[in-house]
Amino acid sequence: MKQVYFLILFIFSVGLVRAQKIDSLFFNLYTDSLKKGSWNYINVDAKLSNGSYMPLTSEQLNFKVSNGKLQGNSVWIDWEFTDDSVVVEVSLKKDVSVRKSITIWIKKKDEQLNAPLNDSLLQQINDRPKTPKKKRKN
Repeated sequence: MKQVYFLILFIFSVGLVRAQKIDSLFFNLYTDSLKKGSWNYINVDAKLSNGSYMPLTSEQLNFKVSNGKLQGNSVWIDWEFTDDSVVVEVSLKKDVSVRKSITIWIKKKDEQLNAPLNDSLLQQINDRPKTPKKKRKN
């Protein structure tokens, strides 16, 4: 008899979980700007009717970007991109009236462009002048 009650309780709780409605969408970005020459992941969270949050992917969302190449939740920004920002718009596939947009700035200066490669960095270390070791006085 207990098993029947647990089964009914389980079915009821699964029904409640599925009944949670998405109230709104939020962008939860990992960075404050997009980098040129790389994939930039756009993290979108949904606020459910019970107050909890759930991450969403391109399976649940329609993505639209003002510029760049879109693949799933990621946007590719070309090196030649000249604008200072990209507008990202998302909407639910099941209810397009639930939507959100954000303007994300493009990183102006990329320190990685001027960083030495691993081989050249090792070469610089190996090429530095050797300093003679001081002798210890006993």
